[in-house]
Amino acid sequence: MPKTRINCPNCRQPIMADIDQLFDVGQDPTAKQKILAGSFNLAACPNCGYKGMIATPLVYHDPNKDLLLTYFPPELGMAINEQERTIGPLITRVTNSLPPEKRKAYLLQPQSMLTLQTMVERILAADGITKEMIQAQQERMNLLQRLMNASDESIDEIAVKEDALFDSDFYNLLNRLIEASSVNGDQESAKRLGDLQKKLLQKTTFGLQIQEQSKDVEAAVQALQSAGNSLTREKLLEMVIKAPNQTQLSVLVSLGRPGMDYEFFTMLSDRIDRARDKDRERLTILRSQLLEMTQAIDRQMQVRLLQAKKNITTIMQAKDIQGAMIQSLSLVDEFFVQAFNEEMEAARKTGDLEKISKLTQIEEVVEKASAPPPEVELIQELLEVADSETELHIKIQEHKAEITPEFMDILSTLLVRTESSEDVELKVRLNKVFSAGLQLRMSANLK
Repeated sequence: MPKTRINCPNCRQPIMADIDQLFDVGQDPTAKQKILAGSFNLAACPNCGYKGMIATPLVYHDPNKDLLLTYFPPELGMAINEQERTIGPLITRVTNSLPPEKRKAYLLQPQSMLTLQTMVERILAADGITKEMIQAQQERMNLLQRLMNASDESIDEIAVKEDALFDSDFYNLLNRLIEASSVNGDQESAKRLGDLQKKLLQKTTFGLQIQEQSKDVEAAVQALQSAGNSLTREKLLEMVIKAPNQTQLSVLVSLGRPGMDYEFFTMLSDRIDRARDKDRERLTILRSQLLEMTQAIDRQMQVRLLQAKKNITTIMQAKDIQGAMIQSLSLVDEFFVQAFNEEMEAARKTGDLEKISKLTQIEEVVEKASAPPPEVELIQELLEVADSETELHIKIQEHKAEITPEFMDILSTLLVRTESSEDVELKVRLNKVFSAGLQLRMSANLK
């Protein structure tokens, strides 16, 4: 995004800032997230210290939702004709970015939003997220804030009084915050949130239910892991028939879906034919459940695969394909990889060189992003020779220029993360590598 020269809203001194007025999901898959997170048009003034969002007209476009929204900050005091002159070129850019067959009537009637919050709510509404759902989420955030600042005694009281609010959405929110804190390196917040989660799981109705379900999930997973490579359709069928509850049955179906094919259901039908009375009725009901559950899994996988294909198409349509892919790395999962492989295979079969070139650009970004950083590669090398003090010393000396304070910080973080690991050998090796690296750093500091 090019820098724009503007006047600071506070001191009116000229400053440079990244200003964008058009947010087109069709051209930039991250456009929606930028709007929802409010991470756009932010400026910092070196003269007076002002930090904030710069008020400017906005156009938001999502071709998949037939959504074209405009917003004019009231503080700009723009007249209607001036507003039209401002958004005209932006909407023309939107229209020109679409092939003729996708230029629909909604492009002629952009919806004007009175506030930025209204625009956010309209975008979320298009995804099926209502104002009531947003309000409920805010209530959970407020509840979580109260809990973070509460004593153990107060947490007990809140857990009893607000028991109905501790539902799946609350625990999902708490899990996301724990993960985000860990990823951002805020181990203190991650620990506090983790400790809070453990307390609430013991004291709330839904938390106790989660623990019971976790035990069932673990039992089903262990049953499959115990079978290992010797798992056959016959064994899977026996596990399914003997599943003690719906939770274990769901886990077995989810993880064992590849084995639940035509032959599997033929075996189940044979069992039904041989069964008597109540057993026959129970197995017939089970077959119906399994068919419904496997079909639901297949539909969900198909939806995710189609969405992945749409994401790849959107990225390929961008002017800067590699830039768009860099901004879309969070979309890469097993469905994205499968969709990519199918698109590449189809392009090669038809000899579509232009498409192959675009897909290759996507592939280069993904491969570069997935490659381990040099520090991780070096740690792996050191771990491989950690059992030999002599070899470790030699390897450390070979790479002494790379044993920087930043490298030691990464090692320290890995040590903390593996404290709860059951891999004793890995922890021992990491400690040896850390000690050797620390000794080298201390020797360098003494010189």
